[in-house]
Amino acid sequence: MSSKAKSPSDRLPNVQLDRTLVNRLETLASSVLRRSPEIGERLIDEIARADLVAPDDLGDDVVTLGSEVTYRDLHTGKAQTVTLVYPEEADIGRNRISVLTPIGVALLGLREGAMISWTMRTAETRQLEVASVSPPASE
Repeated sequence: MSSKAKSPSDRLPNVQLDRTLVNRLETLASSVLRRSPEIGERLIDEIARADLVAPDDLGDDVVTLGSEVTYRDLHTGKAQTVTLVYPEEADIGRNRISVLTPIGVALLGLREGAMISWTMRTAETRQLEVASVSPPASE
C-alpha cells in the first residue's frame, strides 16, 4: 500500500454542469487543444469528472455560463467579480471572462465555498475560493 493520502487541498472539489452545455464545451475544448493544450485538456478533464444534470437541477450557487461569480485569490486575499461567458462574449473591460481561460476553466461547475488550484498564464499556481454566485440572468 504505497498510495499516499491526499490532503484536503490536493483533492478536487465536486463539479456540476448543465448537461445541455456539454457538447458545446467539448467542441470548444477540442478547438483550443492545438494552441493552448493545457486549457483544452483541463476543460476536457473537468467535463469528464463533472456530475451532469438537467438545467433545472443545477443549483443557483453553481458556476455556469452566464453566472456572475465573486472569487477570492487565497494568495493575495483579493476578491474579484466576473461573469463567465463563451469566448465570443468575453470582454475583460466589463469583467466578462471566457470559459477558455485558466480562471474560467477553474471556476466552471464550482459551488459557493469551493476551493480549487488554478495555474495562471504565468505558470504560477494559485488557490481560489468561490465567495458567491449569482445565476445567469433570464433571457
